[in-house]
Amino acid sequence: MSKESKLETRNAKHETMNKKLEQYLLEHSTPEDPVLEDLYRQTHIRFVNPNMATGHLQGKFLELISMMIRPENILEIGTFTGYSAICLAKGLKTNGKLITVEVNDELTAFSHSYFCRAGAEGKITQLTGRAQDIIPGLDLMFDLVFIDGDKREYIDYYRLIIDKVKPGGFIIADNVLWGGKVIESETNDQQTKGVIEFNDMIVKQQNIENVILPIRDGVMVIRKMA
Repeated sequence: MSKESKLETRNAKHETMNKKLEQYLLEHSTPEDPVLEDLYRQTHIRFVNPNMATGHLQGKFLELISMMIRPENILEIGTFTGYSAICLAKGLKTNGKLITVEVNDELTAFSHSYFCRAGAEGKITQLTGRAQDIIPGLDLMFDLVFIDGDKREYIDYYRLIIDKVKPGGFIIADNVLWGGKVIESETNDQQTKGVIEFNDMIVKQQNIENVILPIRDGVMVIRKMA
């Protein structure tokens, strides 16, 4: 067998193992909320790049993190079709608020319909536009921020929100492994560069502590030190 054939065989076995492990994780985790299950399915039917939707395992992780923190205010950068917003909103304190920012106004009605179905419409405020334009005008301090927007702009988002995060508060950044591309020696892809530069910047910060977890496409949890 040639080296190329051996590599293909090894990759195929690795992919099969990953699928089996994911199935095991799903079978041994709390079942998906029916509203979220339908949201995920409709996202794949109706929209381009449906893989941008959070999905069950990561969504449950976000939900449990929010429930542990019990935030009064949450900021989400990148709504897409609303899966992660619904998950995060489940942990809000009574009368708590989640503000979610999405640049694509064509997604607003769809995501709002699922916020209503999930009974979260009173907790979630949808804002449409560039996060860089919206965040400076938010006169709130946040307990939790979820970053899942344009990867080229992650550093911009961080710099805009860090002073709006309460001491002891948390920032969660999605896609920080970017399909494994973060360990490539050279890349011309601007999205990949954005993620790499963000990760490199975070590890040099003095006022935070962080960890990267290999959940789905990589999740970074950042705690702002008191």
